Amino acid sequence: MPRRLLLGCSSVGYTLVERVRGAYGELHAITDDPGWASTLRDENVATAEADPTDPGTYPDAAEVVIVAGDDPARNVAAAEAARRRYPDAMIVAHVGHEPTASHRTALDAVADRVVDPVESMVGRTLDAVGTDAQERPVRLLDTLRNLPGPLLVVAHDNPDPDAIASALGLARIADVVGVPADPCYGGEIAHQENRALVNLLDIELRTFDDVVVDDYGGIALVDHSRAGINDSLPEGTPVDIVVDHHPPRGPVEGSFLDIRPEVGSTSTLIEEYLSRLGVEPDRQLATALLYGIRIDTKDFTRETSIPDFEAAAALTPHADEDTLERVESPSVSPETLRVLGRAIEGRDVRGTIAASCVGEITDRDALAQAAERLLALEGVTVTFVYGYMDGVIYGSARARGADVDIGELLREALDAIGSAGGHANMAGAQVPLGILEAVAEDESLPEVVAEFVSGRFFEAVRDPPAQPSGTATEFPTD
Repeated sequence: MPRRLLLGCSSVGYTLVERVRGAYGELHAITDDPGWASTLRDENVATAEADPTDPGTYPDAAEVVIVAGDDPARNVAAAEAARRRYPDAMIVAHVGHEPTASHRTALDAVADRVVDPVESMVGRTLDAVGTDAQERPVRLLDTLRNLPGPLLVVAHDNPDPDAIASALGLARIADVVGVPADPCYGGEIAHQENRALVNLLDIELRTFDDVVVDDYGGIALVDHSRAGINDSLPEGTPVDIVVDHHPPRGPVEGSFLDIRPEVGSTSTLIEEYLSRLGVEPDRQLATALLYGIRIDTKDFTRETSIPDFEAAAALTPHADEDTLERVESPSVSPETLRVLGRAIEGRDVRGTIAASCVGEITDRDALAQAAERLLALEGVTVTFVYGYMDGVIYGSARARGADVDIGELLREALDAIGSAGGHANMAGAQVPLGILEAVAEDESLPEVVAEFVSGRFFEAVRDPPAQPSGTATEFPTD
C-alpha cells in the first residue's frame, strides 16, 4: 500500500487524518507542535515530534506527501524539502493561513497540487491522493485475497441486465487474483431481452437449484445489498462484498461495501474497477456491462451520472454493437402481448396516473414491459400494472416527468402488506394473495384484486408520502 507522510498539522491536517488513517495504508506524521503531536498519537498515528521542514527527520520512503500546516512560509519550506527528499513523490500542499502571492508561487513551483481555500482543502486533497475512487479496487482485491475459498456472486432474483453483467464482472475481477467465482441467481430470466442477452452472448450463470452455499468461502451481492431480501439466500447470511447503486433500506454489512445511489447502474461501478485495475473486458463482458448501463439509465435518460457516460465510453470500443442490436429487438412473446392488451383495455386513469390489473399471468416480467408501454398514453406520467401468479400479486410501476417519487408511493401503498419500493421513476411490489382468494369464491378474483390493490394505490396517491431523505427501499424495480 502507498506510504503517506503528513508534514505539519492543523485543523485541516487533522481532518484529513480522520479520513485516511487505518484504511488506506501506513500514515506517518511529523510536526513540531506538541499539542498536535499528542492528538495524533491519541489517534494511533505514528508521529514524530520534529521539524517538518527538516528532511533529516523524514522516513526512508513516501509516495504521497501532504503538507498541511497553518504557516504559509513553513509549508513552502516543507514542500521544498520533501521534493528534494522524494523526487518522485506526489506532493499536495495546503497554502496555509493568509498566504502571500510569493507563497503561492513558490508552492506552485514545487507541489503537484496546491489547495486553497481551507474549506475545499480536505475534499480536493482526498481526490488528489486517491483515498476514495482509486482505493476501492485495491480494497476489493484485498478482500478477495483474504477469502478462505471460492466466491459466490449473487445477483438479485429474476435478474435484469445490470445484475447479470455485474455478476459476470465481479467474477472476472475475482479471477484477477486467482479466486474462483461463480455468478448465480434465483428465480428466472424471463424478459425476452434478458434471455436474448444471455443466449446471444452465451453467458453462463448458475441457478440456486444447484448451489450449495456452504461450499463457498465468501459471498458477494451485486445490484442489491441485503442477503435474503430479493435473493434466494437465507435471510441474515453473512456477506463479504456488496456492490450496488440502490439506496439500502436497512443496515448493510460486509468487509467491502460500495453503494453509490448517485450512479445510474451497478455495471458502472464494475467497469470502474476494471479500468482502475487495468483489466480489459472481453467482448462478452463489455457488451453485457454496456447493455446493463443502457437499460438501467434508459439509454442515459433516467437517473444518469457522469460516471455512467464515462463507463459507457470506455466499454463501447470492446462491445459488440451488432449483438446489442439483436438483444434490443427480440421477438415478443404471446404472454407479453396479452398482458399489454389487458393493461390497455382495463386501465383506470385518474388525472395523470394509470393503474391496471391484468389478472392471472404466467410471466411477471411482462408487467414491467406493459408499465413502460402505458407511459406512451397521452397525458399519463405514472403507470402501475399488476397481476397475480402462484399465490402472489406482482406489480410494476413507472413514472416520467411526475412530481411524485413512485418508489416511495408504492411503498406507502403496499409495503405494509407485502414488499414494495424502488426509485423515483421505477418501482415494484409483491403482495401475497392470501385471504383475497377466499373472499373471491363468490366473486371474480381479478375484480377483488383490482379493487383491493388499486384502492390502496390511489389512496396513497391522494396522500403521497414525504420525499425520502437519502433512503429508499431496495425492492426490485422491475
